[in-house]
This record gives sequence, C-alpha cells and structure tokens, in this order.
Amino acid sequence: MSASDVWVAKDDGSDIIRAGAIVAVGRDYNGNVTVRLAGGEQSAVTLVAVGPHEGQHTPEDFHHQLIRVVAQLSDAAGSAVVHPVCDEPDGWHWVTSPL
Repeated sequence: MSASDVWVAKDDGSDIIRAGAIVAVGRDYNGNVTVRLAGGEQSAVTLVAVGPHEGQHTPEDFHHQLIRVVAQLSDAAGSAVVHPVCDEPDGWHWVTSPL
C-alpha cells in the first residue's frame, strides 16, 4: 500500500485528505493540528480545532502520532482513513478505519 491509499480526515469529518498530499504537519500552542498540502497554493487544513473553552487540548506530540500512524498504514494492505477523536477517558487519539 502506498501513502495514496491512506486518507486523513478532520475531527468533524467535513474534509478528507490523501495522506500523500501532506508535506507538513504542526500543532500550535492551543492544541490545534494543521497540515500543509503539496501544490502551488500551499493550502493548509486544520484537522483539529480546539476551542479555548473546550479545555481538552491535544497531546504535545499529537502531530508526531499522526506521522507514525500514517507511516504504519503505508506498510499495511488495503486502504484506510485516519481521524482524530476526543473521548473520555482517553482524550485525543488517532483512530484508523478501513475504507
């Protein structure tokens, strides 16, 4: 499987991005996770937008976790989608599902 078979969704599911199009991923001080996409426009997509009133920030290495998950899925068979989820008691974590 190649990175083109791995997709990454926003926390609300409104956008899904081909993992192979991601050239950078970052986490800001508020816990928001944003990816920058390849191409002339250098588009950015916020995968996780944590409001200051919500209080449940993403882990400090959450953007690193995404890279690890995508790398692991790139070696697996079949297509998959990765998306961030926040639930109790685990807090924010990445969930994978087959397509």
